[in-house]
Amino acid sequence: MEEKYILAKWLEDDLSSKELDDFKQSQDFAIYHSIKEFSSQLQTKDFDEDKLLDKIKFIKNDSSKIIQIGQNWFFRIVALILISLGIFMFYQENNNTIEFAEKGDKSAFLLPDNSEITLNSESEIKYKKENWSKNRSLHLNGEAYFKVAKGKKFEVITDLGKVTVLGTQFNVKARNNRFDVICFEGKVKVSKNNKTLILKQGEKVSFEKSDMIFNKKTLESMPSWLETELFFEQEQFKNIIEEIERQYNITINHNLKTTNQLFTGKIPNNNVKIALEIIASTYRLKLIKNSNFQYELKNNE
Repeated sequence: MEEKYILAKWLEDDLSSKELDDFKQSQDFAIYHSIKEFSSQLQTKDFDEDKLLDKIKFIKNDSSKIIQIGQNWFFRIVALILISLGIFMFYQENNNTIEFAEKGDKSAFLLPDNSEITLNSESEIKYKKENWSKNRSLHLNGEAYFKVAKGKKFEVITDLGKVTVLGTQFNVKARNNRFDVICFEGKVKVSKNNKTLILKQGEKVSFEKSDMIFNKKTLESMPSWLETELFFEQEQFKNIIEEIERQYNITINHNLKTTNQLFTGKIPNNNVKIALEIIASTYRLKLIKNSNFQYELKNNE
């Protein structure tokens, strides 16, 4: 009743200054003011203020309910979409099958199509079993040897490049900035920096950062790390040290600064002492054994 009384006095311009100021501060003043301006332009025979005000209040209240219900439904739908999307993304992210080889170990396993994979030390593969036969794609971090069963396109994706095949045997290594691919059977397509090249049986290619180091023939019939030795070709010192640490699960400290001397040769992966002595003699370093898991390579004084 109080609101109706104030409206009536306002329509008759009978509000005091204080009452008018208070009324102008109300949240509905703008609506009433617009209606008053509009209604003043209309010509009516009989004007019933009470009836008009009741209609205005009814329309205002009814509209606000409609808007509120609409907004509630809108936000509920948005919330459901966001929740569903979050669940879907969580499921997709956590639906990967992960295979991992610890330091000092290797791991062999079969994919759903019976393709064979052997992981080198400290390497990881992620893939999805669901619908595998139609989407044979996996992500490699590290090094692995593949014997791929024939079927649809098979992709090995790394942070440094991609290898695509149909059915073949090959080795992929992606560590630091070095990307190596060797084809032992069939053909593989190597993609790097928006360029592609085809490797046939007995061919290999290596990249350092964005540069191709070599693309040549190889006499290897299988990866050397599957046997009792590690083979390096034009490899940086720090990469060799890291690989020995992985293979033997040891720590090697050294004070050798960066060097341009690249290493090509073989070292054993079943005798850490001989492996380190080969590196020490090549780079003219002194080998110190602190424990079975701690070694040092120092410059000769």
